[in-house]
Amino acid sequence: MNPAPIAQPRRVIVKLGTGVLTSGIGQLDTARIAAIAAELVDLRARGVEVIVVSSGAVGLGMGALKLSRRPKDLSKKQACAAIGQSLLMQTWQAAFAPAGVTVAQVLLTHEDLRTRSRYLGVQECIRQLVAYGTIPVINENDTVSAAEIKFGDNDTLSALVASLVEASHLVILSTAPGLIDMKGSGLVVPVVDKITPEIEAMAGGTTSETAVGGMVSKITAAKLATRAGCGVFIASGAEPKVLTRLFSNSGVGTFFVPTGLPLEARKRWLAYFQRPAGTVLVNACAVPILREQGRSLLAVGVTDVRGRFQAGDIVNIAGPEGVVFARGKTPFASEEVLAMAGLKGADVKSLHPARKRHEVIHRNDLVLL
Repeated sequence: MNPAPIAQPRRVIVKLGTGVLTSGIGQLDTARIAAIAAELVDLRARGVEVIVVSSGAVGLGMGALKLSRRPKDLSKKQACAAIGQSLLMQTWQAAFAPAGVTVAQVLLTHEDLRTRSRYLGVQECIRQLVAYGTIPVINENDTVSAAEIKFGDNDTLSALVASLVEASHLVILSTAPGLIDMKGSGLVVPVVDKITPEIEAMAGGTTSETAVGGMVSKITAAKLATRAGCGVFIASGAEPKVLTRLFSNSGVGTFFVPTGLPLEARKRWLAYFQRPAGTVLVNACAVPILREQGRSLLAVGVTDVRGRFQAGDIVNIAGPEGVVFARGKTPFASEEVLAMAGLKGADVKSLHPARKRHEVIHRNDLVLL
């Protein structure tokens, strides 16, 4: 399917949707799970580090409670997740048991990756689990997740994990055979060199009672992961020997080519793991200075502020038309930034004489999107 052979993967994230793991609400497809587990064991035997991102907890909880529809009430979804998560881990451990492989449960919320110290802690924990020879099985902690700390879907979570551990490849397995050109050939698009608006227009949502997202969330995940230097496959989990075929350049699916060089680790955290608290608008002169020269954002280039944020918060940076093109960490609160807007260096220093640095956002704390 690809124009060139796939290089030997170094570290692979395999994300499995609820539709791949089940044959109905709460009904596990143990044969398929065992087959995928066997492929993951084969990858490990070839020296590939393997991490699993697995959906399914809410769906399994629904089955145990004999619910036919995904609950809309948050506490009911949390209860389903609490019941289903243990069933999910038991299933994965049983699937890997014939090979003598131990699985490790890792449950995350967005807050675990938004805070720098916790982000580094999660990163080191996963590295240690892999070093111990286990296969980490990661899922969103739906039992405690509320709107403000949710990833939204496990496609996004898998892309963030791929960036977190600097994976070479992310494989998203679902009920879809790949990205389908519904408005053209009706066939699977084999390779996507760049995610354009036309590519995004091919995506659709999901009608499953147990799943979240659909192709829209998978394209979003691919956009995140490829920008972090990770190649992304989207393929059907029902395809026999799907992983073997994908990495031997003979699988059916869509491959998204990574774009550019991976970002430095801290800037990757700034770019992908934050929920910005506000936006700083800059004038037309500041845009090329930030984009092309890699300079710090100075007060003289600021025109306005949107939202309220505190010193130390992450904020978006937008041009005159309101289009966000960068993100960074500012040492000033929104009121202070607004008071400094348009001022030159000496005037800013007179406002804040005690501060050693007076940039609105220093270049070391700024990343282009």
